Amino acid sequence: MKTLPFKLFQLSRRPHYSFITSQRLFNYDCFADRHIGPSELEKQQMLNYLGFKDLDSITNTNVPEAIKLKRNLRLPPALDEWRMLTELRGIAEKNKSYRSYIGMGYYDCIVPKVIIRNMLENAGWTSPYTPYQPEIAQGRLESLLNFQTMICDLTGLDVANASLLDEATAVAEAACLAARATKRYTILYDKQLHPQNLAVLKTRAEPLDITLVPLDEIENPTVTRDVAGVIVQYPDTEGKIFDLQTLIENTHNAGGLVIMACDLLALTMIRPPGDLGADIAVGSAQRFGLPLGYGGPHPAFMAVAKRDSKNSLARSMPGRIVGVSKDVHGNKAYRLALQTREQHIRRDKATSNICAMYAVYHGPQRLNAIAKSIHKSTAYLAEQLRKNDYIVAHSTYFDTIKVKPKNLTDIRVKCEERRINLRFFDDGHVGIALDETILSQDIQDLLYIFGIEMERVTIEKEISETVCPLIGNSDHARRSPFLSHDIFNKYHSESQIIRYMKRLENKDLSLVHSMIPLGSCTMKLNASAELLPLSWPQFSNIHPFAPTDQTRGYQQIFNDLEKWLSEMTGYDSFSLQPNSGANGEYAGLLAIREYLKSIGQEQRKICLIPSSAHGTNPASAQLANFKVCPIESDKHGNINYKDLCAKVEKYKNELAAIMITYPSTHGVFESSIVDVCNKIHENGGQVYLDGANFNAQVGLCRPGDYGSDVSHLNLHKTFCIPHGGGGPGMGPIGVKSHLSPFLPGHPLVPLLGRSEGAVAGTPWGSSSILTITWAYIRLMGGDGLRQSSQVAILNANYMAKRLEEGGYRVVYKDEQGLNAHEFIIDCKPFKKSAGIDVVDIAKRLMDYGFHSPTMAWPVHDCLMIEPTESEDKAEMDRFVDSLLLIREEIQKIEEGLFDREINPLKMAPHTLQVCVDSNWDRPYPRESAAFPAEWCHHKLFPTVGRIDDKYGDMNLICSCPPMDTYK
Repeated sequence: MKTLPFKLFQLSRRPHYSFITSQRLFNYDCFADRHIGPSELEKQQMLNYLGFKDLDSITNTNVPEAIKLKRNLRLPPALDEWRMLTELRGIAEKNKSYRSYIGMGYYDCIVPKVIIRNMLENAGWTSPYTPYQPEIAQGRLESLLNFQTMICDLTGLDVANASLLDEATAVAEAACLAARATKRYTILYDKQLHPQNLAVLKTRAEPLDITLVPLDEIENPTVTRDVAGVIVQYPDTEGKIFDLQTLIENTHNAGGLVIMACDLLALTMIRPPGDLGADIAVGSAQRFGLPLGYGGPHPAFMAVAKRDSKNSLARSMPGRIVGVSKDVHGNKAYRLALQTREQHIRRDKATSNICAMYAVYHGPQRLNAIAKSIHKSTAYLAEQLRKNDYIVAHSTYFDTIKVKPKNLTDIRVKCEERRINLRFFDDGHVGIALDETILSQDIQDLLYIFGIEMERVTIEKEISETVCPLIGNSDHARRSPFLSHDIFNKYHSESQIIRYMKRLENKDLSLVHSMIPLGSCTMKLNASAELLPLSWPQFSNIHPFAPTDQTRGYQQIFNDLEKWLSEMTGYDSFSLQPNSGANGEYAGLLAIREYLKSIGQEQRKICLIPSSAHGTNPASAQLANFKVCPIESDKHGNINYKDLCAKVEKYKNELAAIMITYPSTHGVFESSIVDVCNKIHENGGQVYLDGANFNAQVGLCRPGDYGSDVSHLNLHKTFCIPHGGGGPGMGPIGVKSHLSPFLPGHPLVPLLGRSEGAVAGTPWGSSSILTITWAYIRLMGGDGLRQSSQVAILNANYMAKRLEEGGYRVVYKDEQGLNAHEFIIDCKPFKKSAGIDVVDIAKRLMDYGFHSPTMAWPVHDCLMIEPTESEDKAEMDRFVDSLLLIREEIQKIEEGLFDREINPLKMAPHTLQVCVDSNWDRPYPRESAAFPAEWCHHKLFPTVGRIDDKYGDMNLICSCPPMDTYK
């Protein structure tokens, strides 16, 4: 080949550095200045307004002296975006991307680039909050309803949720659901469950006194009348598909429920649980468009059969359910149904949107074609192995086979040579699980590993003629149709799917539109540079059970995070396994429980919880089998220390723990925190400090220093993982040294030498999104993180004072008259004076272009506001001015200028359709409905009017309605 007579330019790769310490000559791009919203001038203006000299003076005033951190955080210096990404790229390249055919519920897949570009990498999809305000969340709700419809169709069951944390958690939840439904506490399980599913099931069952018994046999088991349910893996962990008809009949005859842990893609080809008569189906939607990501995030699903007129299984099912209702104009509308159920928050919504869109984009025919190509490839591989005298364990399978090798050592060597991961069973067999990415080259390499040489041309020619177990007249083959709804059969070109995704996105309010000031939710900036590495193949293409010598990059991320989080919190050890805040609470309480057992104090079962606590606190305590004892608040909203002392004295021999949030859920740094911790310790208890409000503490104080024994941290709050419309999240827990031996373990990758106590299916939870938190900490450095907490406090106090001067009452403050990073305003007086409820204010805020603050929690008829450090002064002023204008509207009702029933608040929100309707018959100008303030001209209009919650719960419809309802 001829070379060019000249050199255009020299392409050279800059070396990656494992840790960058060299400084730029000119530091003009400090990331903290981009993350923190207010400029230096704006900060000073707000400080002057509050009467403080600088940031230190305000935080020195409201953070109690006894808990202040009086040194700088010992963290690596801050990097700009370019240098952070350069360093992280170097870490990523320490991972080895082998082709993994390990299976066990995790499979490589092809993520459509159109979905990556327009959903995964789109802040309009990743930055909204959970759709509790449905009028400005119709897009996400429709997508989640699509997900539920997809699950119902594929499982053949009646109602599905959207969604759960992972398959292992879903299995445990299903067992608990069966126990609640039957009032029985014995669960039979298939010995061929995926090991991680069984591990999490055991963790959940033990404190709840649920007895787990392995099935004596799968095809004709003995089921007695004390059995709540039977759990089977379908196909099982070795790939086998069983005839389950007798098992299901025996279970139902004994009054039990049948739970099937399913492979969602396999259900396009094998008989669905509903057709077989199962009651509950669970599983992972990972292979519907989500990369392996070393464990996640991957949404799980649960679907249930309608067994009675009350739909009782659905009404007690965990997780959130999207339902169909109507708005005040009679239009179809979506909402979260059955919100009054007690819920331990379990969701993974951002990723379930991707899975739903994967199904919408491919449709039933293409999904079936994908499944058939995998199945044919598996059948061909099995046939060739049998022809060469290998024993393939099972004759009926979908994508996984178990093979008895002739020379296991030789196979291991050849696997390494070809950079392929297989599953090696304890009995000396080898498992091979194929997936959507399989090519003839891959089959050629797999056959080579077993000593079989074949040409790719031959493989490609013969594979289509292979006899397959599930194609033809198989008793296991699916006969029922699926995904027949129009939504799965019309958006198959890229133009169509882009427009559909954009239509949905345009119905939802997110951080790209305006601030979302939800108290206790910390809706801060999720920077693009932090999210970018999610799609790097070095992070996304690694199986969660790949050998750890292939994951050295991930191990460095984990080690860095454990060290940095320990430095910020004052704890001695961290577990990164819990994949939500609630799951972290649960893991922390289990650590306390196991510690107490280890020192002979298992009689300690009382968990003290303030009445103002997060709702997940008592739910987590009950899951850990503690007895909840509430602690009253005093008139200032603080823990009533007198009541605390009385309860501690009463239960001093039974006291296990206290769960407290700090700063309190009332938005105050309580000065008694050290005394509270000491009182608990003096009486043999442990202190669980809920880290939901850690955004106000970073660099200012450390829970491990002032008396806490364990905390979880919400990485999707304080550390910038996006909320994604309700998920995914991470809730790692930090502990003092005496609790370290009781952190979660894992059976497949033992952690801290411990194989038991798993609370998630994978050792490090949703590993891939930990890169977001790593990037955020590396970008901010210790000084930037401390300043973030200070500005969060400054912003909250600035807004609180402005609202107070404008006629609202701030409910709780500290002794100095300050709040922490959030505050509560009282809306109760308006109910008496004008007939206005807090929900009316929330809906009216939509007309001003804003999402409501947190409603009616932790105090009824109030709004809790948290601006975060990312919002600038102008945006906060717009929000405050909106509330002040709403106060003026309330005053007009009080003065009789507006009707008490037909006014801008009671009729809110106003859709564009209502505002342009020629038949305007309301006693207030349409301008005040559409554009009540000058900044509203670029706002997002709600797409439906106020939704009828009662109608939606009474008429529970949780899948896509028939097409004629769209007409």
